[in-house]
Amino acid sequence: MALLKAFLFVLVAEMGDKTQLLAMACASKYKLKQVIAGVFTAILLLNALAVLVGTYLGSYIKFEYVKLAAALLFIGFGLWGLKEKEEEENIEEEACSLKEDRFGPIITVATTFFLAELGDKTQIMTLTFAAQEKAPILVLIGASLGMMVADTLGIVGGTLISKYLPEKFIKLGAAVIFIVFGVLTLYEALPAKYLTALYQIIFYAILILLVYLIGFRRKKKSNLV
Repeated sequence: MALLKAFLFVLVAEMGDKTQLLAMACASKYKLKQVIAGVFTAILLLNALAVLVGTYLGSYIKFEYVKLAAALLFIGFGLWGLKEKEEEENIEEEACSLKEDRFGPIITVATTFFLAELGDKTQIMTLTFAAQEKAPILVLIGASLGMMVADTLGIVGGTLISKYLPEKFIKLGAAVIFIVFGVLTLYEALPAKYLTALYQIIFYAILILLVYLIGFRRKKKSNLV
């Protein structure tokens, strides 16, 4: 269950993410097998680091608090997915910008990908799963497979997919999935005394306001400019 959960949610999180675009850009400069090798190396390092930290935290923090933090983080991931835009517009210009003469293609791609993904939502998500599930190896395998599948799709079929399904719809769908999953997890984590009608009305009012401010209001401003 931990493996499948990590795989599916990391896969969804990576779809339309800046690192998927980064992988596509690197593929335009290097051979496909070199890009895949570099990306895979970076993914293993990133997820191993996240699992180590998550397992350590999960050993010292009560499970109820871990679950509550996971719920809030998933809602945060969804809101984050609504706002990421500017840094992705220039990602192809910055992709694989290290000097290839000094480093081989695989190291260049791995280093660029590692720095771009370090501290990103998918790494934080993997850390959260490791703290919550108590199955670090399964989380590591699931998260790594999820990222690898998403980024391979970005390398091989990203251009084709974008012709039929705009990136904004992919990202919007991922954001909705994370917010819904976060809300459901929050219901499981909170004591019954915090699930009264009044608290729920306040919570959903704040959530709707955040979605509007982060996503839709911001998009209206950019369209006016």
